[in-house]
Amino acid sequence: MAEETIVNEEAVTGGAVNAAAPPVVEEKSDRSPRTQSDRGRGGDRRGRGPRRGGPRDDRVRSEFAQKMIGIRRVARVMAGGRRFNFSAALVLGDKKGRVGVGIGKAADTQLAIEKATRAAKRAMISINLTKTRSIPHNVGAKYCASVVEIRPSAGRGLVAGSSVRTVLELAGVSDVTAKLLSRSKNPINNARAAMEALKRIALKK
Repeated sequence: MAEETIVNEEAVTGGAVNAAAPPVVEEKSDRSPRTQSDRGRGGDRRGRGPRRGGPRDDRVRSEFAQKMIGIRRVARVMAGGRRFNFSAALVLGDKKGRVGVGIGKAADTQLAIEKATRAAKRAMISINLTKTRSIPHNVGAKYCASVVEIRPSAGRGLVAGSSVRTVLELAGVSDVTAKLLSRSKNPINNARAAMEALKRIALKK
């Protein structure tokens, strides 16, 4: 009887029960745990590569800055009705002495701007600037009804208006005063007049 009591006590305490219990098997997952280093590198558990920051556009930025001075819709009357085109005028410059004005016409606005950009690059001139980024002497020109005069003025910065200021700003000219001597409000003619004036101090190719 004493031996039976001892055996029952061992069963109660878990000796016999633990021996008969099946072993616990850990299930292995096919997916490896995501570590802190993976999170830091932007890795993904689904097989994608690390995320890359920054802009998605890989196009090289142009060395020239551009600014629109006029865009308009032109209607042409045909036998079947009206046909609309777009005319774009812009100023292109590197702010280091080179500047150009171009006009482009096309059925699409974006295509007209591209044509104007190519025209401005073809008509680009290099200006002979002083050490203070001013002009050596007074220059003036007339284009159609626009008359422009540009004078050097030390310490005053860029004093100009209309599209003449755009041309001088993108050309990198400073310490000058530009004056419109005509009553023309046409921005394209004013820009062309400024270009004709700057051609008198342009570097010869």
